[in-house]
Amino acid sequence: MDLKRVKTRQAAVRISHTTAVGRLRNAGLRWKSTGGCANRRLRYCTSLDSVRTATIAKIIELKRDSGCKIMVTGGTEAGHMPGRYSHEHGYKLDISLSPCVDRHIATSHTRVGTRSDGSPLYRSSDGTVFAKESDHWDILFR
Repeated sequence: MDLKRVKTRQAAVRISHTTAVGRLRNAGLRWKSTGGCANRRLRYCTSLDSVRTATIAKIIELKRDSGCKIMVTGGTEAGHMPGRYSHEHGYKLDISLSPCVDRHIATSHTRVGTRSDGSPLYRSSDGTVFAKESDHWDILFR
């Protein structure tokens, strides 16, 4: 899916978990739930239910741009911080740390400070914000 071809109205469209996982799989990305489940009401599951189309398009774009293997580990499930641009509302995904992803984000995007929890922050030219937490990247796609 080419983000440039996703019209503004379509970017906000929410899709099902099954559709999102299918798009990730077709683009060569992986998805993992430590709880082995996809129920968005359970914090130990990893759900992509009601994720924004643009969020999926942008994580696929990150894979293409970086050439890295990407494992999605967090989506719209319960347990994340609330807010307008949150996991719950389909704007954020978590991905596993890896030397390839870490290097790509640090060298291709601008360091913009440190989040209140101590996580280094990087911003892309399109406004995507990457926070490097202790065991994953927390990514806000706007």
